Amino acid sequence: MELEQIKEKVTGKEYDFLRTNEHLGSNIILLGLGGSHAYGTQTDTSDLDIRGCALNSKREVLCGENYEQVTDTATDTTVYSFIKLIGLLTNCNPNTIEILGLKPEYYLYLSDIGRELLDNRKMFLSKKALNSFSGYATAQFRRLDNKAARLGDQSVMEQHILNSILNASEYFPEMYFQYPEDAIKLYIDDAVSPDLDKEIFMDISLHHYPLRDYKDMWERMSEIVKDYGKAGKRNQNAITHNKLGKHMMHLIRLYMMCVDILEKEEIITYRSEEHDLLMDIRNGKFLDSDKQPTGEFYELIEDYKKRLEYAKKNTSLPEKPDIERIKEFTMYVNEKAVTGI
Repeated sequence: MELEQIKEKVTGKEYDFLRTNEHLGSNIILLGLGGSHAYGTQTDTSDLDIRGCALNSKREVLCGENYEQVTDTATDTTVYSFIKLIGLLTNCNPNTIEILGLKPEYYLYLSDIGRELLDNRKMFLSKKALNSFSGYATAQFRRLDNKAARLGDQSVMEQHILNSILNASEYFPEMYFQYPEDAIKLYIDDAVSPDLDKEIFMDISLHHYPLRDYKDMWERMSEIVKDYGKAGKRNQNAITHNKLGKHMMHLIRLYMMCVDILEKEEIITYRSEEHDLLMDIRNGKFLDSDKQPTGEFYELIEDYKKRLEYAKKNTSLPEKPDIERIKEFTMYVNEKAVTGI
């Protein structure tokens, strides 16, 4: 589908919810292409994905409420609330940071505040990208490798989830009210759930702790668990429906984006330079006769891991994002939402 056709389609009745939903309408600050169209790896059968952001209402800002996101499954559209998106961007969440790196013409709508968000995108970049991108990609790939035992895959996946949560929690002391180091303990043990072999457990001992801070911490941890769960479901469907090449392509794309962030300090969503390689992967060039990833693909993964390790050691990005600048920008935007200026 050509860009002009996409823009015309989004103005049609099918997308009326963008204009009529109580959270959207004039609150929308950004709308852009998502998925394969955003990466430049779409085919004639690719679905159209739309991603965006909308300001929280005056009531939500002043009362501490948040609808998180509006999702329309029929059109594969997700519009995040500003408050939710800021949290995800702060953690360099791969599924949302890409919204800030689209080709200019792939933004279907940008308000003045939306442009300011794009102009300030570098405040979200830090070395945390290495864990959020490469960890997420590696975990997805392990799920794809159905040569391994199912039981072993689940245990490995659980460890990846725990590592991602622990990586995110390293920055909690700077973001939230202080608590003792041993107040929140996360660990893996034999599962209580009958569907799992191993499971993450938690021991918590907090006293006189701000509820809103705890709620926000819990939501950040919960978001990581949900992300991995969605990845697992998508990957099982990929194996069943012979779409393994597509998922392998997206794993490599994640590594490519992370290298850009660490080396170039840029978010580059559209992969023009690597287009041919990515499409070769998508079209099955790196699958063997049994429809399994070839040794060459495993070598490609290892090469990117080495590039990422080198980039991490040599990047000038800070260990964590510019939290104070992010807070100032959040206050600035929320004040506009409240005052209507």
